[in-house]
Amino acid sequence: MHGEGEEKDGEVVALRIDIGGRTLGHVRRRLRVVAHDLDAVLAGAPAAMPPAGHDGWLLRSLPAARLPEVAAELDGWLVAVRQHYPRHYIAMDGRSFDDWWQGFSSKTRSTLSRKGRKLAAQIEGGFTVRGYRSPAEIRTFMALAAPLSERTYQARRMQAGLPNGEADIAAAAAAADAGDVRAFLLFVGDRAIAYLYLPVARDILVYAHLGYDPDFAELSPGTVLHVEAMRALFAEGRFRAFDFTEGDGAHKAQAGRESIACADVLVLRRTLRNRAALAVMRGVDAAAAQGKAWLDQLGLRARVKALLRR
Repeated sequence: MHGEGEEKDGEVVALRIDIGGRTLGHVRRRLRVVAHDLDAVLAGAPAAMPPAGHDGWLLRSLPAARLPEVAAELDGWLVAVRQHYPRHYIAMDGRSFDDWWQGFSSKTRSTLSRKGRKLAAQIEGGFTVRGYRSPAEIRTFMALAAPLSERTYQARRMQAGLPNGEADIAAAAAAADAGDVRAFLLFVGDRAIAYLYLPVARDILVYAHLGYDPDFAELSPGTVLHVEAMRALFAEGRFRAFDFTEGDGAHKAQAGRESIACADVLVLRRTLRNRAALAVMRGVDAAAAQGKAWLDQLGLRARVKALLRR
């Protein structure tokens, strides 16, 4: 699974230590990151392993069914599962928006429709959704979405806003020139209040960045935008799937139609420094799990989570 002559390099990866989505700190290690795309996950095959980084590997979205095999092959390394999650996706090939829409329960369809009507009714003039795909359009999208992204929860609390440096914009424009980007903005008047950015890889849409203005959070603009974007994307008739990528979440579970069990796996060299780092991360994870269980017993988990996001 891994090659000979391991090189002591790789990229510096900041392994986040957090509780309830609030970052407490980072452990930085030089790792080779091995990402599994949706095709690899559906095939159930671990990706080929490049030479290890200075500290090891980070295996992203490894099919969970292959964990025992991978752990056995990496005997002699420190192997730690950072998180288990279902990788949600929407199969789109040969299917329509209505097929996807009817996959929701009647109650959920009613709720989603009501959110759209509520947003339109609360805003004078309603809302509009615009799509962006050409290089010039993507540059316009970036200019409009960047200041909005800076105000989102993802950017403020998780440093995971829309990348908008000059190199990022140039790369996005180049991808657009190849037809490999779709982006959407939801406007009220001339104000953008939600964005969705989707790279395209081998005709699979990748759920990369979704954000919305916190001033409009109660009106669910991100959800409304996603529904309208799916309408446009299905109409193209090009895409094989919509990949929600790594990690779980209520929106992914609701909008996705199928899922594969996956895991993010940290593989480190057996050094005292790495043993200590793993001990810290495992300790925080255990404390967080215990805290969640305690809050669930008291029925306070959702309320505390909302407070942490402020």
